[in-house]
Amino acid sequence: MSPALPPLRQVIARHGLAASKALGQNFLLDEQLLDRIAAIPGALEGTSVLEIGPGPGGLTRALLRAGAQVTAIERDERCLPALAELAEAFPGQLVVIPGDAMKIAPASIINGPYAVVANLPYNVGTALFTGWLGGESWPPAWTSLTLMFQQEVAQRIVAAPDSSAYGRLAVLAQWRSEPRLAMKVHRSAFTPAPKVMSAVVHVIPKSMPAGVSARMLERVTEAAFGQRRKMLRQSLKGLPGALAALETLGIAPERRAETLAIDEFVAIARLLS
Repeated sequence: MSPALPPLRQVIARHGLAASKALGQNFLLDEQLLDRIAAIPGALEGTSVLEIGPGPGGLTRALLRAGAQVTAIERDERCLPALAELAEAFPGQLVVIPGDAMKIAPASIINGPYAVVANLPYNVGTALFTGWLGGESWPPAWTSLTLMFQQEVAQRIVAAPDSSAYGRLAVLAQWRSEPRLAMKVHRSAFTPAPKVMSAVVHVIPKSMPAGVSARMLERVTEAAFGQRRKMLRQSLKGLPGALAALETLGIAPERRAETLAIDEFVAIARLLS
């Protein structure tokens, strides 16, 4: 039985909290919506969950109600008293780490596998996401990512080749994980309401293609999409061996980056690895 908690608006008013534009904050107050987001990764009873930027603790409440063991990183000191009250209401279920998530390695604060569930601060969301997807070590320590982004960013993560949203983010997300658009969230659900719509993306890692360096794939996509309107023979000419790789693989150098399938990028990176 979950403890009775005061409405989030009351908590925000009592602690004098206002969303900080500098920290990319937008608070979600609809508890039913928050429960739906917390349900996306599946049953969380006893599961370790990492939350980034909990703010006043709206999503944190939903995760705790679902039985998760939550480790939350919050850099806004104003929010810490409200989170401390939540930790008291759910004894032994919530650990709050004050600090910047960009500078804290999850392995230093969580033992074993964990799910990431977060309404990411807009200004660092993409950087955190690409960090979780990067590196040569795979599979990762995280078992799934359930993340709120601006809808435009979410669409770039799940985009298919030959679409306007397809780019580096889609390749880096899809070559060794499976992302899906789990839920769209209207701007009116937030306080203050952002200018754009949002969406929740759910990502599950899959096996990593053999013989490919993650760093090399990053270099290939960086070069290819850095000048996305140019043909590959132009955009890839600065990457040693890339044009020869295209010839070996039978990929026409007149093509543009957005026409290449994920497997084709992986094949180029494999030859250059």
